[in-house]
Amino acid sequence: MSRLFNVAIVGATGAVGTQMLEILAERNFPVGALRLLASERSEGNFLEFKGEEIMVQTLTAESFVGIDIALFSAGGGISEEFCPIAAAAGAVCIDNSSAWRMDPEVPLVVPEVNPQEIARYVNKRIIANPNCSTIQMVVALKPLHDFSPIRRIVVSTYQAVSGTGQKAIDELRIQTGELLNGRPAECNAYPHQIAFNCLPQIDVFFDNGYTREEMKMVNETRKILGSDAIGLTATAVRVPVFYGHSESVNVEFAGRITVQKARELLAAAPGVELRDDVASQLYPMAVDAAGQDSVYVGRIREDESCAQALNFWVVADNLRKGAATNAVQIAKILAETYL
Repeated sequence: MSRLFNVAIVGATGAVGTQMLEILAERNFPVGALRLLASERSEGNFLEFKGEEIMVQTLTAESFVGIDIALFSAGGGISEEFCPIAAAAGAVCIDNSSAWRMDPEVPLVVPEVNPQEIARYVNKRIIANPNCSTIQMVVALKPLHDFSPIRRIVVSTYQAVSGTGQKAIDELRIQTGELLNGRPAECNAYPHQIAFNCLPQIDVFFDNGYTREEMKMVNETRKILGSDAIGLTATAVRVPVFYGHSESVNVEFAGRITVQKARELLAAAPGVELRDDVASQLYPMAVDAAGQDSVYVGRIREDESCAQALNFWVVADNLRKGAATNAVQIAKILAETYL
């Protein structure tokens, strides 16, 4: 790729924004000019990109003049307001919030699963990045779904605090220290203590008893896999882990898939690393996925209660493949194929 692209990162100082910056450098994305955008309180700070110190600017309606690709990770409200502004200025927006995911005119993309959807950016010049938990699950599901269509999914997630942002990372660290020293834990990021605890609530509850996080997984998975017929139920749990989401996934298929066949399919799947040797106690763990871009799959076994179902365990770094890496992968395909 010989052309250079002017890139903006909205929310550049946040947990995902800083990862976007790192991954653009790691993957040698052809950046011409780079504009780092955040709120007024970050104005004048500097972040490093390929050895160069770049000053953070305040996000305004004029921030996108001359920008080709804008990576957004500053929350749904910011994306709803500024993605149309950026698009009108000529940028293509890749948005990490939930603001545009279920818009029928906006493609919801995981490059290993449905890269062809990127072409639909022309509708609104916006491409949506899925929820972190959805991304890692559909990367693992795609090769199996292609072999035998999925009928039903039951998933339970065990999600790291970094999914909430830096304030939650700090809260887990501080609470752990306080409790180990016999002092009470102060709760700000979550309604209850997260250190040495599990919280069966991620985001707000709906009238059906599910949380917004759980319903994101239901709706986004169907959209990405292109099938409203898939039955899916989810339980999302916050756990005292800093980085890396884990998921227990039970999938019923239209036809039987043996464990050996599932291993073959997953071993050959893009973006998947198979770790499935229980005799050697080899299986995916959050500590191994942290800082990596692969989706790790293991503990594959047949569901003894259903002849056409499998159980498996999926782990990925929620800030990288679950957010920043997926966005940069989309940007690379967009730049190479469509711009």
